[in-house]
Amino acid sequence: MLIKTHRDGFIHPFSSEITPQSAYQSRRDLMKLMATGAAGAALAGWAGREALAETVKPGKLAALPGAKSAVAGAVVMEKATDYKDASTYNNYYEFGTDKSEPAKNAHTLKTTPWTVTVDGLVGKPTTFGIEELLKLSAQEERIYRLRCVEGWSMVIPWVGYSMSKVLEKVQPLGNAKYVEFFTLNDPKTMPGVGSRVLDWPYIEALRLDEAMHPLAMLAFGMYGEVLPNQNGAPVRMVLPWKYGFKSGKSIVRMRLTDKEPKTAWNKAAANEYGFYSNVNPEVDHPRWSQATERRIGEDGLFAKKRKTLMFNGYEAQVGQLYAGLDLKKNY
Repeated sequence: MLIKTHRDGFIHPFSSEITPQSAYQSRRDLMKLMATGAAGAALAGWAGREALAETVKPGKLAALPGAKSAVAGAVVMEKATDYKDASTYNNYYEFGTDKSEPAKNAHTLKTTPWTVTVDGLVGKPTTFGIEELLKLSAQEERIYRLRCVEGWSMVIPWVGYSMSKVLEKVQPLGNAKYVEFFTLNDPKTMPGVGSRVLDWPYIEALRLDEAMHPLAMLAFGMYGEVLPNQNGAPVRMVLPWKYGFKSGKSIVRMRLTDKEPKTAWNKAAANEYGFYSNVNPEVDHPRWSQATERRIGEDGLFAKKRKTLMFNGYEAQVGQLYAGLDLKKNY
């Protein structure tokens, strides 16, 4: 059952109501859920994902290999999440709010032809075809941690390059301070945008210096293949030190601006989803702790949780971006 609440003039479900975090934390938490009747729905969603995952294997999509990245911190020495898990347990509300729905529904997404417009406060506004973007820089493989605000994590080998390559091409003006990223908004191919879950189109944003950081990535593939539709094909953001909802999928526009943009989840629930959304285990979500996480694919539903790392383990690379900033106030 999807419980909905009214937020800012539209109906918004809490992420914990869509997939209760306690459904995948521990036996004790599961018993609490059973007492409320919520456990059945949580376990049904998990079972649906498991059944779908059994049919998914790499090697079905076009190859997109990349050389090992030389960017500091771009490759973590951790076991990669199985492809079947990474491609069937997804947050992509344009194709459904249940974690298994994007993999079932995203086949409707048309990824060719595809263009990305970069405009706003730039010297050379440009509309890039996807082929142009792919040729703009050498493809690299980067193995990044992905941390979700709901308490789960993955390790995924992405293929792409630093976002700065595109931004440098359009020549940001001196008064540009932020970059907005717009996800495709197409009711014909995205059944979820007919809902009132969020204010469409899905918009995310970064400070310009965050977007220019070498670890901020435009990804075109994963596991040596082009991106599956449900993972944000044909091009998406990957920001390893921020919670996963900051990494917009299926990008069609980037706009540089001098004012801090309103983003999708910040508009939906500003007290829960701040503009920065850096992974910070010391700042709890209003309804659950962010101090621990569960790595998808590790020993099933009752796996022992991991300690969440500051900036998702990338503090040495990105911590200086936030020197002097109150990371509790600027969550």
